[in-house]
Amino acid sequence: MQFYGREDELAQLRTITAQAASGGKMTVMTGRRRVGKTLLARESCKGGQSLYLFIAKKSESLICAECVDIIKNTFDVPVFGDIQHFRDVFRLLLEIGKTQPYVLIIDEFQEFYRINPAVYSEIQNLWDQCRQQTRIHLMFVGSVHSLMVKIFQNNKEPLFGRADRILYLKPFKPQTIHEILQHAQQYTPENLFYAYLLTGGIPRYLEILHDNAVYGRDAIMDFVFSKNSPFLEEGKHVLIEEFGKEYATYFSILELLASGKTGRGELESILATNVSGYLARLQNEYDVIAVRKPINAKPGSKVQKYFIKDNFLNFWFRFIYRNNSAVEAENFAYIKRILERDLSTYSGMVLERLFHVLLAGTGHYNQIGSYWERGNQNEIDVVAVNDLDKQVLVGEVKMNPDRIRIAALQHKAEKLEQVFAGYAFAYQGFSLEAIDQYVGQHD
Repeated sequence: MQFYGREDELAQLRTITAQAASGGKMTVMTGRRRVGKTLLARESCKGGQSLYLFIAKKSESLICAECVDIIKNTFDVPVFGDIQHFRDVFRLLLEIGKTQPYVLIIDEFQEFYRINPAVYSEIQNLWDQCRQQTRIHLMFVGSVHSLMVKIFQNNKEPLFGRADRILYLKPFKPQTIHEILQHAQQYTPENLFYAYLLTGGIPRYLEILHDNAVYGRDAIMDFVFSKNSPFLEEGKHVLIEEFGKEYATYFSILELLASGKTGRGELESILATNVSGYLARLQNEYDVIAVRKPINAKPGSKVQKYFIKDNFLNFWFRFIYRNNSAVEAENFAYIKRILERDLSTYSGMVLERLFHVLLAGTGHYNQIGSYWERGNQNEIDVVAVNDLDKQVLVGEVKMNPDRIRIAALQHKAEKLEQVFAGYAFAYQGFSLEAIDQYVGQHD
């Protein structure tokens, strides 16, 4: 699949590379696995000199031997002796940068935390000494979010404050999914929706679907729930390294959240344990979940729901991990019966999330969310507020547009109209067909 999107990020990285020609610059790029960090880093230095180093899970001496071979093959420089420590590799790279500008990409940089954490203070010392003389754009790329935050944003760590730019790479927006489907001549609102439902815009997952010509609900579900599907173990691959030995507890919480148990009290009653610490780490350290409150809720309000931010992980915990015994037995016919029963309801929730994202992309609203009152009364799928022009858009989201009831929606919003007294209210139904309004008409 060709390179899509990332125009803003590419422009930023190329600007920093140009600036590094007169003095070293450091960029940190993080984001969940499969989001396209490495591809973006390499795309940004096309047409210029660059060096790419991958930090594998092996000893420091073996990493150094591999790095030295790459350096010899890239630059015409002598390397003397048997280098055993990465600090000496890094010193050599800085010296090369004194005579020629280039981009140095060090991928999976967080692995040194397990291999030899002293590397971080050694790099800090060398960078501080040589930054003004070297002409390197140094890119550190990492996939373990919690460790990358610790390394670069914890004020007790040696590399704190050294980065000139920290980029957190997010999934593709729906508009980019639209572009990919258009190029494949497979765009329909329904095809975009089900690609979003599964992938959430993660480039690698979209690439897998594209390369296998998998489009639309039935084709996607058949592909996911098939022997040797690349998606069946993916949730484990993405998260186990983040969570470590406590992953089973985190997985239990995430399975419940994906199944609609979104309150702390619900979780604790089912798991029979206090989960507040786990929820806090999932939200603040691992960046896997977030809190949703009714629109215009007071800052200290306890009326809130937890949810999994990542569409794919939400789907994985809801339909794959929850049915792990059937997956292990390759009893995909059984899982497809579950999909027939539950996918429609699940799709409505994802469609609501999609329209939140699409409305945010218009730039017209400063608050976008949902609304409900205590006891989940008077639930409203979409509330978008424009405080500047004093406008409120209230929406109902349904997969089937025939089920949208604007009069009932207006009744639910009676208290909301009191909260936003003086604002002009508009009421709208959102279904699959409305996607075109926000991503562009297809041919």
